[in-house]
Amino acid sequence: QVHGQGGFKFQNWAKTYGSSPELYFQPTSVEEIREILDMARQRDKRVKVVGGGHSPSDIACTDDFMIQMGKMNRVLKVDKEKQQVTVEGGIFLSDLNVELSKHGLALANLGAVSEVAAAGVIGTGTHNTGIKHGILPTQVVALTLLTASGEILECSESINADIFQAARLHLGCLGVVLTVTFQCVPQFHLHEVAFPSTLTEVLDHLNDHLQRSQYFRFLWFPHSENVSVIYQDPTNKPPSSSASWWWDYAVGYYLLEFLLWISTFVPSLVCWINRFFFWLLFSSRVENIAISYKIFNYECRFKQHVQDWAIPIEKTKEALLELKAALENNPKMVAHYPVEVRFARGDDIWLSPCFQRDSCYMNIIMYRDGQPPWALCLLQAHSCTRKDLEKMYPAFRKFCSVREKLDPTGMFLNTYLEKVFY
Repeated sequence: QVHGQGGFKFQNWAKTYGSSPELYFQPTSVEEIREILDMARQRDKRVKVVGGGHSPSDIACTDDFMIQMGKMNRVLKVDKEKQQVTVEGGIFLSDLNVELSKHGLALANLGAVSEVAAAGVIGTGTHNTGIKHGILPTQVVALTLLTASGEILECSESINADIFQAARLHLGCLGVVLTVTFQCVPQFHLHEVAFPSTLTEVLDHLNDHLQRSQYFRFLWFPHSENVSVIYQDPTNKPPSSSASWWWDYAVGYYLLEFLLWISTFVPSLVCWINRFFFWLLFSSRVENIAISYKIFNYECRFKQHVQDWAIPIEKTKEALLELKAALENNPKMVAHYPVEVRFARGDDIWLSPCFQRDSCYMNIIMYRDGQPPWALCLLQAHSCTRKDLEKMYPAFRKFCSVREKLDPTGMFLNTYLEKVFY
């Protein structure tokens, strides 16, 4: 008999959303998960599965049953010939990175944070940057799914192909992802170079930048022309770093935290803070060489509200100039730095923002340390309805059809997902 914990309070990493599930479970086996689903069915309860809780929305929240997959975190198989690894859905990528390194392997691309579960990474369409690279779910070649009825489905491009295309970005509403098989690459090091530029220069020569670096992205500092361009490329050079721990923390964290707190009372300071910190930390060239996952990942120290939008890559210049003009024309509207701009290759995953198109991602944040009343960022998750999503995602109805077949009673839905599907 599996036992759930009462009185547990869940909060996502940014502490922007939370809930109090009736029962909180940390199963250690497929049999225990089956028992939880049986109990939910008998009591007419819904079930939500969580990993690292890094989603900026309330997609994981529930008042019924919550399953935390952290104890199902094993590496099940490493196939060196195919360069593939099969893991349990609850393993954090931070642990997987270390295990892969022992076998001379790596994931070709990673997001900024690796304290996230394998099943959650694909469930939310996590991405990084690189026009030759897709979102992280494009590295998935197979998975197993436990459905609401207790059936285990093996899914790949050749087995249950439709379910596979849905489950590679599943939103947590198709079932419980038990295992994931990732396509890997030989272990590699990255040479990161960050240097100052201007928004005009980057937008006017965007294609050159995209071709010049395998993992190109840039940070724009709102209320200015300032941009930090970041190139990351494979290298055979030995590891090195020009970063300063003291400078990074004393100035990059504590001073910024203090100034953001002051800006809560004087919002107009945000414009000055953005320019000041660009001059202080981003106005000179910085280089770093390390194993790939240490370059891809960086420590995200500030709790924040986030809006991350994917647009057709050809609209990048138009969108950013429109955003810049909106700030210039509305002096009371202020935006924290940085607006992070990244790029991803098109794919065929049904709910991918990059479905059948190369895309630009614009990440707009508002630090929770300073909360100016006219912040540019929306403080809530998207307000799109099913009708809106059907226009945005050509395969949305296909996904809905698979979801309704796998979970006809809506066991894996919650308030957030009801707004999406009804």
